[in-house]
Amino acid sequence: MIFWLIRLERSLVGSTSLSYKGHRYPVEVISHCVWLYHRFPLSFREVEELMLERGIVVSYETVRRWCAKFGQRYASALRRRRPRPGNKWHLDEVFIKINGEQKYLWRGVDQDGKVLDILVQDRRDKAAARRFFRRLLKRTGAGPRVIVTDKLRSYSAAHREVMPSVEHRQSKYLNNRAENSHQPTRQRERAMKGFRGTGAAQRFLSAFSGISPHFRPHRHRLSAHNYRAEMIVRFAIWEQITGAAGPSTTA
Repeated sequence: MIFWLIRLERSLVGSTSLSYKGHRYPVEVISHCVWLYHRFPLSFREVEELMLERGIVVSYETVRRWCAKFGQRYASALRRRRPRPGNKWHLDEVFIKINGEQKYLWRGVDQDGKVLDILVQDRRDKAAARRFFRRLLKRTGAGPRVIVTDKLRSYSAAHREVMPSVEHRQSKYLNNRAENSHQPTRQRERAMKGFRGTGAAQRFLSAFSGISPHFRPHRHRLSAHNYRAEMIVRFAIWEQITGAAGPSTTA
């Protein structure tokens, strides 16, 4: 148990810089709605209904505005508290439908399955791969030892330009980690009945990829006791980065 307490103490260093000025609902209500929407495959109206069951009257449009305003900020705060990513990156791209048009969602994860970044693009050519490589390097602040991709030739071309000294492994059998990382996104895509615009998809998926994994530890690797202890730590971090920890704050 000492191990978990040390983690909790380290995670709670610092305070949130978020401002809720002008909001008439307590920060606990706002952060809880954002958590519900990004953690579970719920619509804004379903979040409204769940809050009503608890005696809190808030419209789905208000929930939508909260998610748009605070979702990415919460996700960024969670990313800043994560340990440095591993040095083996798995990269993959899948098509998604946006307003009836086919786009591509690029995703990078490390060897532990932690999401490095996502990027929605129109194509999956060399320029798109190069843009994604550079974005990953900027986001992580360091290059990997190895990158693993499928056999899309765009990866090889971009690899030679952007990170030629990094080992590049290409195989359709070695990249299950990145491919499996798309599953929560597919679940949300079905629940939302697709995305209405590229910008909206990028904003939502960027926040979603930062918040959802925080509440998805590798359950199959943990005993029931350790899983509960891990979730206690993660909920405490969430309360800290949203500002819900400590005395109630009305905004």
